[in-house]
Amino acid sequence: MRVRYEKREHVAHVTFDRPEVLNAMDLATHEELARVWDDFEADDDLWVAVLTGAGNRAFSVGQDLKELAVQNENGTARPSTFGSRGKPGWPRLTERFSLAKPVIARVNGHALGGGFEIALACDLIIAAEHATFGLPEARLGLIPGAGGVFRLTRQLPYRTAMGLLITGRRLSAAQALEYGLVNEVVPGEELDACVDSWVADVLSCAPLSVRAVKEAAQTSAGLPLERAFATRYIWEERRMHSEDALEGPRAFAEKRPPRWLGR
Repeated sequence: MRVRYEKREHVAHVTFDRPEVLNAMDLATHEELARVWDDFEADDDLWVAVLTGAGNRAFSVGQDLKELAVQNENGTARPSTFGSRGKPGWPRLTERFSLAKPVIARVNGHALGGGFEIALACDLIIAAEHATFGLPEARLGLIPGAGGVFRLTRQLPYRTAMGLLITGRRLSAAQALEYGLVNEVVPGEELDACVDSWVADVLSCAPLSVRAVKEAAQTSAGLPLERAFATRYIWEERRMHSEDALEGPRAFAEKRPPRWLGR
């Protein structure tokens, strides 16, 4: 198995488990990940996921280039461009645009290439001080085809993003924090506690509210403000008519913690 998948209470823990190759992702990894994300999305008892890489050297360095080189040599590789349609593991996390449950990236080491693109597709990024981020594809005759071109230019100032994209330069964790690309940076020994605190805060919120917020934020990102207000959102419809929408104000009035049901 290339991916570890554990469920603890309402949290899915997903771990790239190829530390010997800095958690590079081969095609088999993508196939395993697809099954994991399918299960996470379908399991009503899971409210948030934490995605990380085994060891403290890398979150993931992206595509397994040794596998790609072998495929190029034997003629089995097909020319590829943006997206993963038609490839193993489709749709990958970078293209699961309707996934409303939040995903937190726990970055302990290098997040490069496709690894960085996956982190960019997550909702929160918590990084260790020694983490680095980068998209070196142009130096390899490739492109950041899993959305790095699109997401980085949306999540950073345009020239800052282009400076990284067309040079392959890396960002330190401190620089990523300065640019607002990550939520928090802590010493490596404090990373788990920091991630746990973010998870606890997410779980303190009504799960349907969290999904409604994420869906609305993503769906409305390219809309004029007036149209964003007028758009109907699936998870907001569910939240609006849910038991949790009644439980929140009731718990506040009764001066007690809310008991969320997720329905």
